[in-house]
Amino acid sequence: MDTSTNLSKVPSLKLYHELMANKVGEILLVSCPYDAFIMEEEGRLSTRIINEYKGLNLSKPPRLTWVSSASEAFKKLETKKFDMILAMPSLDEMDVYAFGAQVKKKYFDLPFFMLLHNTCDIDQYICVDNSTAIDRTYIWGGNADLLLAIIKNFEDEMNVAFDTKNANVRVIIMVEDSPYHYSSFLPVLYKQIVMQTQSVIDDSINEEHRLLKMRGRPKVLVAHNYEDAMALYEKYKPYLLSVFSDMRYSKNGMEDESAGYKLLTKIKKQIPDLPVLILSTEEHNREKAADIPAVFINKNSSTLNDRIKNFFVSYLGFGAFIFRLPNGEEIVRAIDLRTIEKLLPEIPDESIVYHAMNNDFSRWFMARSEIDFALKLKPYQISDFPDPQDMKKFLIESIHARRKGSRQGQIIDFDSEKFDSDTDFMKIGNGSLGGKARGLAFMASQIRRDSSLRDKFPDVDISIPQTFVISTEGFKTFNEENELAKILESDEELEDDQIVEQFIQARFPDWLKKNLEAYLQSVRYPIAVRSSSLFEDAHYQPFAGLYNTYMLPNSHPDFEIRLDRLIRAIKLVYASTYLKAPRSYAKSTMHRTEDEEMAVVLQQLTGMEFNDYFYPAISGVAQSYNFYPISHLKAEEGISHIALGLGKIVMEGGQTLRFCPKYPQFLPQFSIVNDILENSQKYFYALKLDEFPEDEKFISSSTDDPTIVKLDLSDATDHPIVRFLSSTFHVQDNRIRDSFSSKGFPVLTFANILKYNSFPLARLLEEVTKIGSKWMGSSVEVEFAVNLPEDKSQKPQFSLLQIRPMGRYKQNLGVKIGKKEIKGAFCYSTLSLGNGEYKDIYDVVYVDPETFDPAKTIEIAAQINKINALFNENNRKYVLIGPGRWGSSDRWLGIPVVWNDISNVGVMLETSIESIKADPSQGSHFFQNITSLGISYITVSNKGDDFIDYEFFRCRTFENTTSYLKHVKFENPIKILVDGKTSQAVLMPYKKDDPDDIMDDIPVIDP
Repeated sequence: MDTSTNLSKVPSLKLYHELMANKVGEILLVSCPYDAFIMEEEGRLSTRIINEYKGLNLSKPPRLTWVSSASEAFKKLETKKFDMILAMPSLDEMDVYAFGAQVKKKYFDLPFFMLLHNTCDIDQYICVDNSTAIDRTYIWGGNADLLLAIIKNFEDEMNVAFDTKNANVRVIIMVEDSPYHYSSFLPVLYKQIVMQTQSVIDDSINEEHRLLKMRGRPKVLVAHNYEDAMALYEKYKPYLLSVFSDMRYSKNGMEDESAGYKLLTKIKKQIPDLPVLILSTEEHNREKAADIPAVFINKNSSTLNDRIKNFFVSYLGFGAFIFRLPNGEEIVRAIDLRTIEKLLPEIPDESIVYHAMNNDFSRWFMARSEIDFALKLKPYQISDFPDPQDMKKFLIESIHARRKGSRQGQIIDFDSEKFDSDTDFMKIGNGSLGGKARGLAFMASQIRRDSSLRDKFPDVDISIPQTFVISTEGFKTFNEENELAKILESDEELEDDQIVEQFIQARFPDWLKKNLEAYLQSVRYPIAVRSSSLFEDAHYQPFAGLYNTYMLPNSHPDFEIRLDRLIRAIKLVYASTYLKAPRSYAKSTMHRTEDEEMAVVLQQLTGMEFNDYFYPAISGVAQSYNFYPISHLKAEEGISHIALGLGKIVMEGGQTLRFCPKYPQFLPQFSIVNDILENSQKYFYALKLDEFPEDEKFISSSTDDPTIVKLDLSDATDHPIVRFLSSTFHVQDNRIRDSFSSKGFPVLTFANILKYNSFPLARLLEEVTKIGSKWMGSSVEVEFAVNLPEDKSQKPQFSLLQIRPMGRYKQNLGVKIGKKEIKGAFCYSTLSLGNGEYKDIYDVVYVDPETFDPAKTIEIAAQINKINALFNENNRKYVLIGPGRWGSSDRWLGIPVVWNDISNVGVMLETSIESIKADPSQGSHFFQNITSLGISYITVSNKGDDFIDYEFFRCRTFENTTSYLKHVKFENPIKILVDGKTSQAVLMPYKKDDPDDIMDDIPVIDP
């Protein structure tokens, strides 16, 4: 038999929502005042039922309505719908049977159960021929457990057909004709079933999983004669867990002292391994039971309940799994799947064979509601395996796949006592996940539900890195206990380093530290400590990249040092909520910083180790919409930016490789040798595993992650992945060859990937963005990382790190740009983002091309910050013009401004000059935030028809000047037109005949 069958597939929890759909909500209890008084003395019935539900963790207890006469009962029935009637004898107005007959006449499908009190003359009521008026008679002994059993048994009868067919729910058939005995047995059965289910749900992954697993518990069906029992057996034969039977009851209309023997013998012939139980008051039936074979329990036993409980444990797989030797000697016990998986390697072969022969493994899984898994295991025979070791290996791998599969795509509540390191996504605290973690959780759940991506790429491990989220509850507790919100209330605006210092000195919550200890004990891989604020990666204003991320090697041998570094990194992420850049951006989006809350994502860092450096082979960003399509490319075909190493270089707008996934070999920036040499990636980022900065440096590096190092490509040619992704420039031939050679200079071209398709990156990115857009209902941006192991027996790994909606501009505002507008403009662009007409901007701040120095871009950014601050008081917007890529962290590609440097900008314009050559910056966090705010972004190329007339500014009087900047303030507003459909834009001087229709606001973002 092929043992490679996929045993990890997990049925959707959504199915469990549909189980137990029919519930008992309203019960009408009819009894005389005397019976009511006795029940009142024994404890109010409705209260006891509610307490039973709470005690057994059952949801939505039914409501009891009590009346003392038949006439009152009929009045209630006319005004309210009831699901069940419980009637006691000795009604003062009429006989209970007459009452039942009248009820059935008017409400024929309303269940009518008679409840006899233990002080009543039981024989008087049981022996009377009650025809069809009373559906079933129970003996009330003052125990609320019976009421629970009656309700649950009726619900089982209503739901069993659907639940078995759709979810393979198990069934126990009980054959008993004595009201006294089934009234005694049913509470015991349900108590065992519910307690077993409780033990299963205690091991569940989250609250939803717990509640839904309860609905998948075994059903109990009661038959009173042989024919009814056989009918139930034939109908639910595929779903049987066990049959409990009396020995003496009716068969063919007559009492048969061997009816139980005949029933179970017939069943055992068809299902030999089905556990069955004989319950009889006659001890001589023990021999008959052994002949079936069946377990025998005497109903008169003083330990009857314990014996029934023992049957559940020993034969139905309830409770712990007890590993035994063939002679019955106990070896060890396992309470859950994880423990079984850990114990199996040490269990003797003869024990494994013994349990396999008896189907003990599948039976135990069945009892834990792992029904589909149990059904897939059950057909395997010992003969399917060459030896016990091979069978043991198969069991271990199957259980591991099942455990991992059941957790995949689920948000698991973290439990420090039962932490499972195989869990993909964990959450601590009751607060929000925040935007970034929510995106991760969404991706995880969608990958689990939608297998299309994995089906198309079976040779690639597509996954979300293991993720641990500290919900916003952690941030709120930390802030409240240390009164850090006062920072926002202070009259004095604190500098960033002062805010950071307060957060570092603040006391960390004990409950949070305890959970982090449990997490870190089991985790030894490098960790990315990432922000996940409420506003981050949201639609419209995503706050992308404004908060800090810290990479931790997590490699120090001292656990306390590892824990201290982790807590410090979390504090720094918390502190970044109150830093200048996020606060400045929040004002632009109408958000209030005091409304912001921070969750923290602790994520396994995707990558491999090379000489104490840790980094992925490829990281990047894929976008489903291309703002700057060129040549034959279309905007909806998307664009991707990839780089060697950590994604820092991509997200900060560094030198990366830009391509359309549909045409991966169309690389205009790599047209000729000189272009390739100039435009290819020269350095990459990696995490240093064997070093960690001093505390002061770690804390003071508020913008740069101090644990990350920058490596030149030429210094890493001994790294296998660098060789694999690089081509070689041969100076003598002035040629670049696709393979790596130590005789030339390495050039990062990704030829093995994009040209020779050794890894299907382009197709993957095309599918990921297509599916992501479908998932989110908008254009999306996806962050990813790729591992390419040297060992070809291992699958390459494609890690999805984040998904978020892209900021887009509406293109229906009716802006038209013709020859007349271009002729009258001082600036014209054919590569523009945005849509609208601006007539409320009076100011232009531009980098003077005559004094611009590429080596001074950091100083220029500081000067922009100062001029930007001048606009804070009057709340005016301005046009910012400068060379290269705005917001790039690479000072040689553009001016490295951050958001608080340009928070009052209305329109941004980047120009192309010879000293700076950079592709459009649409892959960066900076660009994402600009587009999300609806700020028009205009690129003026030095090729084609684009132009900008600096003489137009020079003949004006400057409002402010610095060594590199000029600030022009016009008396009248300049006119700015941006056409989103054609990507054209013009900036024009004011004309008196222009209609006075100042635009009220910046363009609206199209979600």
